[in-house]
Amino acid sequence: MKVFSVVGITESGKTTTIENIIKELRRRRYSVGSVKEIHFEQFAIDTEGSNTYRHKEAGSQLVTARGYYETDILFQEKLSIDNILKFYDHDFVVLEGVTDANVPKIITAHNEKEVLERLDDMVFAISGKLSNTLEEFEDLPVINTINNVERLVDLIEEKVYDKLPDFPEECCDKCGYNCRQLGAMILKGQAKREDCILKDSKVKLQIDGKDIDIVPFVQNILSNAVLGVVKELEGYQKGREITIKI
Repeated sequence: MKVFSVVGITESGKTTTIENIIKELRRRRYSVGSVKEIHFEQFAIDTEGSNTYRHKEAGSQLVTARGYYETDILFQEKLSIDNILKFYDHDFVVLEGVTDANVPKIITAHNEKEVLERLDDMVFAISGKLSNTLEEFEDLPVINTINNVERLVDLIEEKVYDKLPDFPEECCDKCGYNCRQLGAMILKGQAKREDCILKDSKVKLQIDGKDIDIVPFVQNILSNAVLGVVKELEGYQKGREITIKI
C-alpha cells in the first residue's frame, strides 16, 4: 500500500489538489483511500445527546453507527496514522494535513514562505495556489492539478513507495539509516524500498490477517523463544519453517 500526504495551510488549495489526484488515480484504475486530519480541538462527529453519544457516556469504548448508506466507527481516542492505516487495503492512501507520518509529502501553498516553513527531505512536489505563478521551487516541481494533474500523478506513481515502518533509530538501523532517512533516500533515488531489511524478516507476525512489522531485536526474542520450545518436540527439523497460529 502506497501512502503520501498533502500538507499546507487553509485555503492553499489542499483539498482541491487531493480531489484532482484521487480522480486521476481512480481514472487509472487504482483503488484509493483517504484520511483527513482535522485541526480543530472541538471537532467531533458525535453530538451531545445523540444515541451514540449516550452509548459512549455509558462507558462503551467503541461505538458503531450503522446507517442505510454508511457505517461510522467511533473510537474514544486519537489513533496513530499507522493504526488507522490497518483498516485500509488500497493501492494508494492519500492523507490530508497529516505531518507526523513517515510518508512522502506534497506541499500546497500560497507563496514561497509557506513552502519553506514546511519543506523537508520527504517533500517531492509542490502544488496549490503557488502553482499559478511558479513551475519550480528549490529544485522541486510546482504542478497545477487543475490543468496538469496527469503530470503530478505520473510523479506520484514514480516516487511514492509502499509505506515504510517508523521505528525509532535505536530499534532498527540495519539498512544503514533510520526509517525516515531511508524514505528520504528513496525519494532522491539513492536507495530502494527493498533496502528495508524487514522484507527479509525471519519472523512473520499477522493479526487478523494483517502483517505486523517487527524490529530485528523483537524478531530474535520471538524466534529464540519458539525454537527453545519446538526443539524439544518430536518432528522438529533444523532449518524448516515453523508456523504457529493462535
